[in-house]
Amino acid sequence: GSAEPTVAFKERSEERRKTATMANGDYYNEGNVSYLCASWAPILGFGGCAFAVVFANLGGAFGTAKAAEGIMAMGIRSPELLIKNIIPVVMAGVLGIYGLIVAVILNGKMVPPAVVTGATSYSQYNGFAHLAAGLCCGLASLASGLAIGIAADAGTRAVGSQSAMAASWKKMGFTGDSGGQVKSSGDALFVGTVLIQVFAGNLGLYGLITALILSQMDYSCGED
Repeated sequence: GSAEPTVAFKERSEERRKTATMANGDYYNEGNVSYLCASWAPILGFGGCAFAVVFANLGGAFGTAKAAEGIMAMGIRSPELLIKNIIPVVMAGVLGIYGLIVAVILNGKMVPPAVVTGATSYSQYNGFAHLAAGLCCGLASLASGLAIGIAADAGTRAVGSQSAMAASWKKMGFTGDSGGQVKSSGDALFVGTVLIQVFAGNLGLYGLITALILSQMDYSCGED
């Protein structure tokens, strides 16, 4: 019977010592589990999920809208090239998928607090890593969407103009090279436009790869 009060006394003494230690400014000691896995740490992880989806979809939306402007303007004079130049819309739409993939992965890494004690094992280390992952994917996809949209707008208009010019040369009875307009019919510009969009789309892919690497960083309280 005397052993139980002794154990309880030791536990209370240890709690008082920890409280006094924090009061003396040692809250940021690495041995303080509540600091390593603070209650606000999950905010960083959920923020990473939100940033990945929001920024990636902003990039995809801008790229789609800007490319659609050029495609519709080109389709007035060269409607036969409409489907052929739909590629930038597909590439811009993929950017939103990048953000979704990262958000799903980060959501799977989130750890809810304990039911009884309310303590969380989700650490600040994980939170900052997941926040960085979301920002890398989201902002890289946003930059990629801007590049795809602007390049596609200019490229599709140029392809449509060259195709219309080639058709005009043929109607006027010119059967020679005519500066390359008759033979090319916009193919050279089309290939160049696609290459530009491919390299612009790679920017979002770089962000996705970096985010996947950062999402693998892991430290939970209670692990040595």
